[in-house]
Amino acid sequence: MKPLTGSAPSQCQRKGLHIGLGRDLHRLVHGRPFILGGVTLPCDFGEDGHSDGDVLTHAITDALLGAASTDIGELFPNTDPKWKGAPSIEMLKKAWGLVSAEGWSIINIDCVVSCEKPAVLPFRNQIRDSLAGALCINIEQVFLKGKTGEGIGIIGEGRAVEALAVCLLEQKSEK
Repeated sequence: MKPLTGSAPSQCQRKGLHIGLGRDLHRLVHGRPFILGGVTLPCDFGEDGHSDGDVLTHAITDALLGAASTDIGELFPNTDPKWKGAPSIEMLKKAWGLVSAEGWSIINIDCVVSCEKPAVLPFRNQIRDSLAGALCINIEQVFLKGKTGEGIGIIGEGRAVEALAVCLLEQKSEK
């Protein structure tokens, strides 16, 4: 894994706030569980992916890593058999452990999940609680919105699910 800190001289490094953006998209297939933020939702299909396919956790992981100058593909390549079927919530914990060890803390995370089914709203607080627990933050620091594709494209046709996440991190200590 490449270092989480930049290679610029220390006098040029900026401390303070960093924003990270993450996105993930997976096809939906029969025979797999539908998992969002570590929570299995009742559904006849689920995300197709190398790990458990949890698009929300993948997007948040990528946002956190992006704010710290690396990405999910570098840390958890989909070519590595070690991650085949792995619980994405555990991958999130591992990634956050590396980022937080660099002195970063989470101010907030905001997410959008786009899918036709299942409805996200009835499970929102359960998902937020799962994510907050994995990241050791308060539930108020993570929010989730559900959207549909309004019948447009692969999401609107019910063939895929997409997650977007943005995070704001603050660096508290120098490393």
